[in-house]
Amino acid sequence: MTAGQQRAWDRLWPSFGVGAPGFDRDAGGPLPPRDADGRLDAPAWFGRTAPLRLEIGSGMGETTAALAAAEPDTDHVAVEVYPPGLAQLLMRIEDQGLTNLRLVRGDAVVVLEDLVAPESLAGLRVFYPDPWPKRRHHKRRLVQPATVALMASRLAPGATLHLATDVADYAEWMLEVTDAEPLLDNPHRGFAPRPAWRPRTKFETRAEQEGRPSHDLLLTRVAASPGRES
Repeated sequence: MTAGQQRAWDRLWPSFGVGAPGFDRDAGGPLPPRDADGRLDAPAWFGRTAPLRLEIGSGMGETTAALAAAEPDTDHVAVEVYPPGLAQLLMRIEDQGLTNLRLVRGDAVVVLEDLVAPESLAGLRVFYPDPWPKRRHHKRRLVQPATVALMASRLAPGATLHLATDVADYAEWMLEVTDAEPLLDNPHRGFAPRPAWRPRTKFETRAEQEGRPSHDLLLTRVAASPGRES
């Protein structure tokens, strides 16, 4: 981390961040507040009851902070493993005076399995996950059938799963995997038009200039089919 990021971490992490299981000792600070079922107690953490959106892989936090600022009546949790990115997001929280954003350092699958209750999220976002471009590494990509099923189970009926990537073959794989998930409906029957409200970062602009346009998937959680558990 830069000196500024380290200062932000030391000063702000205890108020805004927690470590998920497996990262709690490295992250330091308090443990996530939990309810009687052992799940994340969002009202206790944010001091209010509000719709909750979760973002997996917040990177350096530019988009995360902008979306939280644009939705002050919604609470936001960003999950990331990269300390400099989390520290940079802490700086954005302070600079913008955000009170509706909290951070978790941890593995996304562990966070979803261990901390997030079924059917509790108003939305889940995964923007530009690591593409693992070599074919032999594709199995390491976040978007896999089992992970998408887990994501869908954590969404409330009617909530939205939003995926975005600028890697063409990953986009097609995301579409194939989400089309096969029975808890998700794709109202666009394919890729969605790029939402105007999704902030355009310098990285997305550069990718477009290099001939790699972004692909967005906006999917809706449907009610569970009879006999299927969430």
